[in-house]
Amino acid sequence: MYILWFVTGMSLVAALVAWRQARRNAKRIEQLSQMYWELKYQHGELRVQLQRAMPHAAPPPESAPAPSLPDGFVPLTSLKR
Repeated sequence: MYILWFVTGMSLVAALVAWRQARRNAKRIEQLSQMYWELKYQHGELRVQLQRAMPHAAPPPESAPAPSLPDGFVPLTSLKR
């Protein structure tokens, strides 16, 4: 009988520790999310300020566009050859 109460008590303690850790992790995730969005906002502001300070500088090159494929029907028999 004592073993069952011991197991029940230990389960309750483990559940409380897990619940506390989950709450702590949720708060930390919320803080990190807020810091991410603030940093993203500040990055945008600094980029705009830099563009205003150096208007002659060209914007950074974007990735090269994918080559365009010809539009039209290609029969499967021509692909097997």
